[in-house]
Parts: sequence; structure tokens; C-alpha cells
Amino acid sequence: MQEPYCFCTLAVGDRYRQHAALLAQDLLLHAPHVPLLLLTDQPDDFKAFPNVQGVLHYLQSVKGYHDKRFVLMAALDRFESCLFVDADVRVLGPLPEQMGFMFGIVARYGCGIIKHSAEGKVRPAFKLIQSVAQALKLDLTEVLWFHEFMFMITRQQGKEKDFFLAWEAIAHYFQSQGIHDGEGSVMGLAAAHSGFDIHFQRRDFFPCFKDNIQKEKIKEGNADFPAMAAEFKTHREIEYPQRSLFQKIANRLKIQTAFTYRLLKFRLHAIRSDPWQALISAQTHKK
Repeated sequence: MQEPYCFCTLAVGDRYRQHAALLAQDLLLHAPHVPLLLLTDQPDDFKAFPNVQGVLHYLQSVKGYHDKRFVLMAALDRFESCLFVDADVRVLGPLPEQMGFMFGIVARYGCGIIKHSAEGKVRPAFKLIQSVAQALKLDLTEVLWFHEFMFMITRQQGKEKDFFLAWEAIAHYFQSQGIHDGEGSVMGLAAAHSGFDIHFQRRDFFPCFKDNIQKEKIKEGNADFPAMAAEFKTHREIEYPQRSLFQKIANRLKIQTAFTYRLLKFRLHAIRSDPWQALISAQTHKK
């Protein structure tokens, strides 16, 4: 019997497709009845996986970070709930019988957006965060940020639609100001604006590996390197494949060309359509 939820991720480009194939293998081993919805530029690469639902997708946001929105929208069109993970997350053991879904978002880790963005070294995006809060009449002390590498999301009586629209608009504003990442902050602002709930579980949802998270655990003394040596090695081999100098140069040019194309495409689209101004206008008319 198929589960009432799915895993979902984004895998555009060879590197991410390799990671996603390992994720699909892990889920087939540890959770064979849970589908993996995969937005990718090469769905045929995953035809051998019976648990994968591949959807053709090419990156739309300037650096791809905000394409998570398309993944989640596709997942919630098909399922009541979904669990987003970065493509390079590994599932290392069985999933719990009760995943702990709640209306809105359940994140593994997060905090107040001010703490994340302005305590200690102030992040470049903080001025934009303040501008968005002022325009949307949000109290920043109540806005949350969460780590976007793994989180659960469940439909919330239609508020998820308002959340996605606000995400689109705020991401547009950020990108128009040269900030192309920071989707955890953008989602926090969008959730606050739309009334979409955010909860924190503050622990791994299941036995898993994510390279930068595992490094933090090791640094804090909560894990040891030998236990994850094989996962680190596999991850490193995908991230840093052996290439000739010519291949490295060609790959760098390919990445830069793709980035420039998406940036120009965004700027041309922004001339015709500005979802941020549309959101501000809608906010004004609510008064």
C-alpha cells in the first residue's frame, strides 16, 4: 500500500542526479512503499527505480534555490503531505511509523529570523528582510527561519497556496536585489505573511546523512567521522570528480553560461511581470 505522503527533491544536472539516484536506492531499501517525487532535467535516468515519480523540470530561479517551490507544489498536488530533502541526503535506516506531520511546515532546525540573520555577523540579506517585513506589516520578532535541507509540509486549508504565492513574490524581490539564495528566510517571511504554520522537531526525522550537518555534529562531539566515512567518501567523489584541466574549464564555463542565461531571463521577465509589487498591491487593498 502506498503511503499518504512522499519524499521529494530537486535533481537538475549530473551531480544532483547522481546524488538523487543514491537517495532513491536508500528509500527503496528502507521505505519501499514511500514514493520519491523528483523534479529533474533527465527523468529517463530514473526509469529503473519503481519508487521514483520523475517530473521534467528546468531551473527557473537564478541559482536554482527557489525551485524548491515547484517541487513542493507538485508534491502537494499529488499528496496531502510531503517530506523535502536535498538530493544529497542519504537515508540510513527505517523511517518511523509516525513521521510527525502537522499542518504547515515541520522543520528539523530553525530559530527566529533575527537571530539567524542579525546576531553576530549581519547577513547581507537582512536589509531586504527588514524591507519585506515593513512592506507586509510583519513583526520580525515573530518571523521564523528554518534550515531548508530537510522539512515536512502538509496542506493547511488552502493557506499553502497563499504561502507559495508569497514565496514567489518575496523571492522575486530578493533576486531583483542580487540575493539569489536564502530560501529559508524567504519561506519564513512567506509563512508569516500567509499564516502558514511552522513547527520545529529539532531532531533527525530518521537515520540520515547530510555532509555539512554531519560535520557540525562531529564538531560538536555528537558524532564521529569513522561511522560515516563511507558516506563522506561517496559524497566527495560525486562533488569532486576527477577531471582534466580542459574538463574543469569547460564545466566552469557551462555553469557560468547557465547562470548568466537564467539571470538575463529573470531580468527580462521582471520587466513584464513583478509578483512582488502585485503582493504589495494586494496587501494595500486588504486595508
